Amino acid sequence: MLVFSLNFINTNNMKNMKKEITPPTGGKKGKILSGTVVSNKMKDTVVVLVERYEKHPKYDKFIKYKKKFKAHDAGNTKNIGDKVDIIETKPISKDKHFMIISSS
Repeated sequence: MLVFSLNFINTNNMKNMKKEITPPTGGKKGKILSGTVVSNKMKDTVVVLVERYEKHPKYDKFIKYKKKFKAHDAGNTKNIGDKVDIIETKPISKDKHFMIISSS
């Protein structure tokens, strides 16, 4: 015998609730990367440019790799040119899966 329960939710309270995003504390830790803020035009989002300097395995030449990541910045506190550390989190939106943990 199957029993179904229906919970009615007041939708007015749901509209007023803000989603709070916190960095992961336990369990699996995400990657921590350092970079520079290159754009802060979006609401609660910055674009961080992360540069890596790696040696090519065959040619023994050092190559600079660059990649941009979108990161969560609650309150738009970071400006262009700021050095920041970002940590990998669960997906916050379609493209955003990092958040800022500190700035230098």
